[in-house]
Amino acid sequence: MRKKIVAGNWKMNKTIEEALALVSEVANMVKDEVSTDVQVVVAPPALYLSTLQKYTEAVPNLGVSAQNCHQKASGAYTGEVSAAMLKSIAVEYVILGHSERRQYFGETNEQLAEKVNIALENGLTPIFCCGESLEQRNGGNFLEFVSSQLTESLFHLSPEDFAKVVIAYEPIWAIGTGLTASSEQAQEMHAHLRKHLAAKYGQEAADNTSILYGGSCNEKNAPELFACPDVDGGLIGGASLKSREFVNIAKSF
Repeated sequence: MRKKIVAGNWKMNKTIEEALALVSEVANMVKDEVSTDVQVVVAPPALYLSTLQKYTEAVPNLGVSAQNCHQKASGAYTGEVSAAMLKSIAVEYVILGHSERRQYFGETNEQLAEKVNIALENGLTPIFCCGESLEQRNGGNFLEFVSSQLTESLFHLSPEDFAKVVIAYEPIWAIGTGLTASSEQAQEMHAHLRKHLAAKYGQEAADNTSILYGGSCNEKNAPELFACPDVDGGLIGGASLKSREFVNIAKSF
């Protein structure tokens, strides 16, 4: 049975005072209101990870994630954070290949394969992001494009390692554009990705892989999206910065 997961990507937002207030509110709400079979994850800026853990560790189904890690184990990479550093402060998850990392920092599928490897070597659960632009969607080859992201960054993994990966589908064309992916469009892509995984790793492995939706998911559309048979939760952006809305999304299953 695959996990239901709602992860909040805070991106480059919140001062430490604001972050402490937000995580405290989320922790109390998750403890009181969210079913324990839903895994909730918060991904604050790396600077705050260890500070916020005293709030999350008291709630069994609330974890913390880094927003990124470097593909090398260590070295002269000023400003970067390694997987070993994250593991040393008991971080559980790391978001890899987010559309903003691909767009603004030029991350490639090859680099992301390295990042996935080192995350797994250090016992982190990668939340691997994939998705297509509006140009690719309109071009008609969007299913094949997103499949290729999985193939090039994940399909070198052994079945045992692949089983530790969470996938997040981000329709880039539906993020901050005013356009919205319908539940039918989300389900189409999630079902296609699961079929693609099954062709490589077998149906059982595909059925056990959590695939999250990450395109402007909010408390209004989450119930319909999460009702789709192949949508196992969400990677939430802006709505994760508001404790009540974020927890309401986690309650949408």
